[in-house]
Amino acid sequence: MIGGTAFQWLARATAAMAPFAIAVAIGAVILVVTGHEPVSVYRLMIEEAFGGERRIAATLTQATPLLLMGLAAAIAFRTGVFNVGAEGCFYLGGIVAALVGYKLPAWPSLLVIPFALVSASIVGGAWLLAPGLLRARLGVDEVVTTLMLNFIAIDLTSWLVDGPLLARGSANSATPLIGAAAELPRLLPPTTLNLGFPISLALVAAYGFWSRFSVDGFRSRLVGLNPRFSRAVGIELPRVFLAVMIASGVVGGLAGGIHTLGLVHRFVAGFSPGYGFTGIAIALLARNSATGVVIASVLFGALSSAGANIQLFSNVPIEIVEILQGAVMIFAVAQFGVGWARRRAAS
Repeated sequence: MIGGTAFQWLARATAAMAPFAIAVAIGAVILVVTGHEPVSVYRLMIEEAFGGERRIAATLTQATPLLLMGLAAAIAFRTGVFNVGAEGCFYLGGIVAALVGYKLPAWPSLLVIPFALVSASIVGGAWLLAPGLLRARLGVDEVVTTLMLNFIAIDLTSWLVDGPLLARGSANSATPLIGAAAELPRLLPPTTLNLGFPISLALVAAYGFWSRFSVDGFRSRLVGLNPRFSRAVGIELPRVFLAVMIASGVVGGLAGGIHTLGLVHRFVAGFSPGYGFTGIAIALLARNSATGVVIASVLFGALSSAGANIQLFSNVPIEIVEILQGAVMIFAVAQFGVGWARRRAAS
């Protein structure tokens, strides 16, 4: 029994790492074709991501928003809800946190930080209320509604940061800097690793406990595996769909708030480099598990951190890192599609 469990865990871990292995192989081929030595490049990337306290701190800083965006996707995916709207929640949560942070400079940290983060979370959850209701009550495809809401959220925040919330005298599309009291404390000064990382890690751990040991966690998993059976045993599917959609939005909004208070300290145009879509890949790689979300987030954080530094020490183009990330996403989605098709065929 124990051996069988260990074998199943090993099989899941191997399947989850397969997209990374394929991406590394593709990257190696591209490096050879462009005249680079793959082993040396990959060794340099590992050193830049994990070679010392400051580099590890930089990797964990990059992983912080990914932890929450991966969690936002996983919460929905395990219930069979394919929410792709966390990106919009991230933008809205970020601009709300920035607004609170610079409008309330006299508030102490113990008040302004929780208020800003709660406000960001509420806005994120409210943003996905409409697509949640449409899915729960009318069966409207949430992929379409949440994707369209991403564009609306990004354009709305762009208008705000170029107009009513634009910092005076600023030539860039940015809000004023938040007050010092609103900044999340740094854990390893002078690195940028801040309190947002343990907050994100704690939420992922709470999700892991909820998904494995709570009644609601079991129900959400059952709904994702077999909606028809879940309805037959008395589970209210509309209620579950709506709850997970709102919860996903709350986490996405919180991620944006933490990114503002912990790293950027203001809201700027192009606030996210695509964290919401990277979070989708993370959730798929992780099979919606808490441990998998942590591992995948750190790996993507390492790619991002290393990619920003390797150009300083080599002539390797930054595009190689983007190719690796893109390849991982493609094969993660392909894996999901194959598994989904097999479940459909078996049901």
